[in-house]
Amino acid sequence: MPHGTRANPPAFDLILFGGTGDLAMRKLLPALYRRFADGLVSADARIIGVARSTLSDQEYAARAEAACRLYLGADFQDAVWANFGPLLSYVRVDANATTDYQRLAGRLAGRDALVRLFFLSTGPDLFAAICRDLAAANIVNANSRIMLEKPLGEDAASASRINDTVGAMVSERQIYRIDHYLGKETVQNLMALRFGNALFEPLWRRGQISNVQITVAEQLGVEKRAEFFDRTGTLRDMVQNHLLQLMCILAMEPPATNAADAVRDEKLKVLRALRPIGDAEALLKTARGQYRAGIVGTSKAVAYVEEAGIDPASRTETFVAIKAEIDTWRWAGVPFYLRTGKRLPQHVAEIVVTFEHVPHSIFTGRFNSEPPNRLVIRLQPDECITLRILAKSPGEAMRLKPVDLALDLGESFKARPLEAYERLLGDAIAGNLTLFMRRDEVEAAWNWIDPIRAAWDADDDGPRPYAAGSWGPATSSALIARDGFAWNDDL
Repeated sequence: MPHGTRANPPAFDLILFGGTGDLAMRKLLPALYRRFADGLVSADARIIGVARSTLSDQEYAARAEAACRLYLGADFQDAVWANFGPLLSYVRVDANATTDYQRLAGRLAGRDALVRLFFLSTGPDLFAAICRDLAAANIVNANSRIMLEKPLGEDAASASRINDTVGAMVSERQIYRIDHYLGKETVQNLMALRFGNALFEPLWRRGQISNVQITVAEQLGVEKRAEFFDRTGTLRDMVQNHLLQLMCILAMEPPATNAADAVRDEKLKVLRALRPIGDAEALLKTARGQYRAGIVGTSKAVAYVEEAGIDPASRTETFVAIKAEIDTWRWAGVPFYLRTGKRLPQHVAEIVVTFEHVPHSIFTGRFNSEPPNRLVIRLQPDECITLRILAKSPGEAMRLKPVDLALDLGESFKARPLEAYERLLGDAIAGNLTLFMRRDEVEAAWNWIDPIRAAWDADDDGPRPYAAGSWGPATSSALIARDGFAWNDDL
């Protein structure tokens, strides 16, 4: 079902660096197809794939069509593609060859008045070179916007260098740093839940909440990202961006408005209030693991070091758990437990807010063993919000049992939830920065992550092993058990 159409959506040029890559084919082009099908992409728009391969416009469009057919499934329609396909074209550019950019400049000539969106779906090591060569070719103008895929750099110093290079070419308001989790429908509903209702705000604080858990679990291994992942690891690939951004939205103070900088100012305060973790403390408040052979679902999985393209002696972590603490009046003493990893039992992203037990029970018997109230925000695979309360079980005796009050977004609104990249691409074209990270946010996140990484590098033990298909190493359970809690594995 369309999410809304415009009679005359504005034309634009979208230049997709890494245009033949996995992200482009699996996510970006299907997202653009969906926006076109919903009437949100002008027939005068152009989508220009850029990569090193030698392809004609027709060959690139054929690759894109095959990918959209595969990843859109039943949503793909030949009649829609007949109109969308002609928007695609291709320019061969080696990101490190300055002269290649003249071919791109020629393709963009005469359309300077349109929004010109450069999406850098490449490794972060190419960001600076691409931006320098774009500037040298005079391709970037006042209507240009630069979208940078995560992770931005590999530490605070490299992120700062990239930001300096991009910032020398365009203003901060022209830079769109992506964390695609911020585009998920349920994350938007978390904002609505917190700031559109009076119900939760009095409870959203220490004294009412005992702990918060954020889990992002993947069943997959490294797939086609072996080289990138082995030099990056889960801490930098997932925690520095996805999990910290989710924590910021959970923990931020209510902004004055929903304007981009008002929201990002409050998220920055959370990042700056994170208690530093480094040296010996990092070994107590973090857990890291690397998967061994096992069974995921019904399929056998090899060990990480046996995956194609992985160094057999690799110490790269595929699992991370962290106890984070936010030193503010609202959150002092409330632990935030972050957990993410590969080859785990389920593909799920979930936030669990556990409230305190009632201060005094008027009931006897089994009540005292029942769990406290929980708010569960599921981001994937299904998007829903569940509030678990206690209610009387039918019968003569007063027996309390947990009952879930659930909001299924698809069922409630009878509409297909927007895919994250649909929203983010639309916002970037429209010039809305709210769901994108500001420079100071990115660098504050790296400043918290870097000491953890340094402590791990100095530790001779390396990541602990865990069987593929399990919930990670035993050190993860021990980390949370020390505070008297347990991971919510009832997923």
